[in-house]
Amino acid sequence: MRHAMIMAGGAGTRLWPLSRQHLPKQLIEFIQVSGQSTPASLLELSARRLEGIVPPERRCICTGERYRQVIEAQLPSFAGDRLLGEPAARDTVNAVGFAAAVFETIDPDAVFAVLTADQLIEPQSAFAESMDLGFRLVEDDPSRLVTFSITPTHPATGYGYIQRGEPVPGFEQDKPGAFSVREFKEKPDLTTATSYVTSGEYGWNAGMFVFSARTFMDCLKRFVPESHAGLTKIAKAWNTPQRQAVLDAVYPTLPKTSVDYAVMEPASKDDKVSICGVDMRIQWLDVGSWPSYAQTLEPDADGNQHSGPGSVVSTAGKNNLVITSTPGHTVGLLGCEDLIVVQTKDATLVMPKDRAEALKDLHKLVPDDLK
Repeated sequence: MRHAMIMAGGAGTRLWPLSRQHLPKQLIEFIQVSGQSTPASLLELSARRLEGIVPPERRCICTGERYRQVIEAQLPSFAGDRLLGEPAARDTVNAVGFAAAVFETIDPDAVFAVLTADQLIEPQSAFAESMDLGFRLVEDDPSRLVTFSITPTHPATGYGYIQRGEPVPGFEQDKPGAFSVREFKEKPDLTTATSYVTSGEYGWNAGMFVFSARTFMDCLKRFVPESHAGLTKIAKAWNTPQRQAVLDAVYPTLPKTSVDYAVMEPASKDDKVSICGVDMRIQWLDVGSWPSYAQTLEPDADGNQHSGPGSVVSTAGKNNLVITSTPGHTVGLLGCEDLIVVQTKDATLVMPKDRAEALKDLHKLVPDDLK
């Protein structure tokens, strides 16, 4: 059967001070949705994206256990066993492995999609079409590991890339397209990224997958045996009164690494599995920084953008992004250009737009109670 897991464990330090330890970026209700009076969170939009693809009872969210209450308040359908609460963050290979171990326990033939909670995707119809093809590829051959490729719009250096190979036999006529993956390339420099885009052979790595739960667990056993052993212990205790005690004892000991490094890269050189790519012909935005968030907002005549319940007054300024979180609070800008200003009740950020990637360095200096 088809299942799905949304990974919602990112810290969101590049969206500070709105994103905090107690309310990371995927839970902030700050995305304006057409036809909806109140903003939505990235996680809420990710959950909606599964409508018509996977039945509600076979969807789950993997996140930090400390976010359980706020997620259950935002998304009541993801409660109890449908929220896989990590007692400690152990990176994406263990989040995916956690889901695979649980899915295999309840459904030995489980095929599951892995989505992330920090992306905006349109149109829904194209996303659903690509996801269905991904499921069909794995249902046809459970040894396949499926990833998704997005056509680059520019030579981005912050994304990984997938090199396209030959069409997958038996799926040549399927749209939007399935192909063998020749190679994964991590975040390249600008010159390399430009050559990738120019060649037409590469797509952005969307960070979404479809796996057979059994195959993924076998990959863990061969490539990350410590994770496999720990997750197997957790799975054996899942339907017993010892579930939480075993989870709390074992999960924090798992080796911390990403699914790309730990599984996808070694699998690309392994003859027991094959990696397939599926085209996603979508508008895709990874909301991981203030400049990327700005792409969700309409600018005024001077290129200024504003979000939040507060207000902004500006003169002789242009191309500024201002986020206000306090009703009745006014931010005034005089002669400012290309700034990011984020106001909250206990912290305010002011920085040039072109320094946004360095925000993580400033975040290290912030007092712990404000992180």
